[in-house]
Amino acid sequence: MNTHEYQTKEILKKYQIPIPRFGTASTLEEAKEVVQYLGLDQAVVKIQVHAGGRGKAGGVKFAKSKEEILAVCKELIRMKMVNHQTGPKGIIAYKVLISDPVEIEKEFYLGAIVDREHARPILIVSPEGGAEIEEVAEKTPERVLKLPIQLDGSLRPYHLIRLVKFMGWKDQKATEGIQIAKSVAKAFIETDASLLEINPLVETKEGKMMAIDAKLSVDDNALFRQKRIASFYDPTQIFKNEVLAKEYDLAYISLEGNIGCMVNGAGLAMSTMDIIDQFGGKPSNFLDVGGGADKEKVAAGFKIILSDPDVKAILVNIFGGIMNCVTIAEGVIAAVLELGMKVPLIVRLEGTNVEAGRRKLKESGLKIISAESMADAAEKAVQSIKRG
Repeated sequence: MNTHEYQTKEILKKYQIPIPRFGTASTLEEAKEVVQYLGLDQAVVKIQVHAGGRGKAGGVKFAKSKEEILAVCKELIRMKMVNHQTGPKGIIAYKVLISDPVEIEKEFYLGAIVDREHARPILIVSPEGGAEIEEVAEKTPERVLKLPIQLDGSLRPYHLIRLVKFMGWKDQKATEGIQIAKSVAKAFIETDASLLEINPLVETKEGKMMAIDAKLSVDDNALFRQKRIASFYDPTQIFKNEVLAKEYDLAYISLEGNIGCMVNGAGLAMSTMDIIDQFGGKPSNFLDVGGGADKEKVAAGFKIILSDPDVKAILVNIFGGIMNCVTIAEGVIAAVLELGMKVPLIVRLEGTNVEAGRRKLKESGLKIISAESMADAAEKAVQSIKRG
């Protein structure tokens, strides 16, 4: 689960990481209250969306007076941001962060991720802050240092020595930088994060280290023990059909194709998407109904897929291991009868009680296109769209 910048900064405060004073506002009245409470004569105003590149998209602005702060807030609240991260549909900012401006002497990068290649959490640092770390790593890999984080959230003393030498930190700056690095490592482990990033971490004109921008993503599977972070969930930042999928505990991701996919199992779902692409089609979604789906979940899956107006065909690809193919067939029939489906429906069933499941579909009298294999299903889905 992703969080907003202001939410991440609340977490950073808990770990004594220095950040500028800030407040948030969803309305102009709230913005006035923040300006008055913080006593701001100038401020940085940032839209709060689950996407990067806000500055380039015009979502981060500096205001030099109280009046200008409010004018900027009025402009940015409910701003729609569109870039390569949001996709063409964009994301609307329903809240802005209003913060003390900081005079920056130097920018750094400091973050933590799970290194899946080596199966361990790592700290990533670079003296090249403010830029995308992926680009820095690709073009100047010598400017990026990776250090292992222990499972208790600590960093080895000799790794901290490497850190300050690599970053060029000395004296008080080294002391503050070490403390921030240790806090980030600890916060990363204790929040069950998949990403915790401070970019930029800055040295101010006064020689202080401070986190100016921050991002936190937490493993969804750990939210049951991260109650506070789970409360940060913001349904306005994801597509409506993804919100509905969450209500039914379905794994769903919206894409930009026109063939809806309903599959059980993440691996099979990805394979289905690949084979659709191989036959010249474009999947409109990833949808894993899971191994124990019932008729209600199957029907909910159809509703979610059909809520996308771009869907021109639906491919159901089920391997009945834990799941019974008869259950799937009943769910498909119920969904078609309830929703009055008007797009071609291609169904491929295999596994437990497959013959009974296929027979139930055939005897339903509904216009369901049966497929014998994944390739057959994908080809029929693509061809059904070409035939209109």
